[in-house]
Amino acid sequence: MPGAPSSAPRAPRRRLRWTLVGIAVFALALAAARLSHTFYDEPDTVVVVETPGPVAPTWVADGSAQLSNPFAGKQLYVWPRSPAAGAATSATAVPGSARTRRVLERLASVPTGVWLVPERNPLGSIGTFVQEIVREAEQGGRVPVFVLYGIPQRDCTGLESAGGLDEGQYLDWVREFTAAAGPGSVVVLEPDAIASATECGLREQRERILSAALDILTPGPATYVEAGHSNWRDPQEMADILRAIRVDRARGIAVNVSAYQPEEDERRYAEQILDSLGGGAYVVDTGRNGAGATGEWCNPEGRAFGPEPQAVDDGSRLDARLWIKPPGESDGTCGGGPPAGQYWVERALQMAAVSGW
Repeated sequence: MPGAPSSAPRAPRRRLRWTLVGIAVFALALAAARLSHTFYDEPDTVVVVETPGPVAPTWVADGSAQLSNPFAGKQLYVWPRSPAAGAATSATAVPGSARTRRVLERLASVPTGVWLVPERNPLGSIGTFVQEIVREAEQGGRVPVFVLYGIPQRDCTGLESAGGLDEGQYLDWVREFTAAAGPGSVVVLEPDAIASATECGLREQRERILSAALDILTPGPATYVEAGHSNWRDPQEMADILRAIRVDRARGIAVNVSAYQPEEDERRYAEQILDSLGGGAYVVDTGRNGAGATGEWCNPEGRAFGPEPQAVDDGSRLDARLWIKPPGESDGTCGGGPPAGQYWVERALQMAAVSGW
């Protein structure tokens, strides 16, 4: 809606390719017995492949680490009231819009992250909202993926999605979320918060707040701390901050959230971070990286949907590909787009055309 807060961050302005310094690689051979499977219903097919026991990441075993893959043998929850679903419903009322309706209905059928922002999901009501989604997900035997996006001085590098709570309110907000989400959910913690921390002069504050948030989230929903992407931060620098917040209490990290970087670059970047940390797992946001990146962060032309949500078994530590940011959402008011986070039907249709939908 006009003036609504963004539900997803814009990609930062700075897109510098770092020359990777030498990183000591720890030999951490993980025996994997997981099978790839899709997470959602195709129009004529339901695919659910039960997988043998998932392999745990090699975190420090102090009883707090989240050591099992939350996606193994599961389907992902599709939010029936998502912006894509709303756009598809609206398209049915417009004569001559068969392709628009078909594309939007297909987009609405693909599971994406449910973004939680304090402006729309304030303290005192976020719990009720989350409980409703968890209840629906449990009834269907599915896993919901939430994205917490309310840290103080949110989007400090770009201000397209500026806002957030103060520190005390933020941690209360995380507590309310955690109590409602329970252990059967997945959460991606604070896109851009770590990657922008140094640039904004907020590293100490962000380390303190994110560490406290992990205290609250553990044990609880399977947590992936957002860790930027390969064309933004050096993996060793990212590992240093993640180590400072004791990320080994979480399941792992999320990379490429709201970005367009090629999957092979993101996988290399994530593996380098986890090698430095000595363990962990990761997920990649592939919702908009089907045609790679152009160097432009805001609504770049000619982009495509990436691989749809799927578990991965290839000997790496990748748990799954996810569509964390809904692909039809705007990055900001550039190229004729609406404010960041608002659903943009024209852009969704453009990306669908490039993707061959």
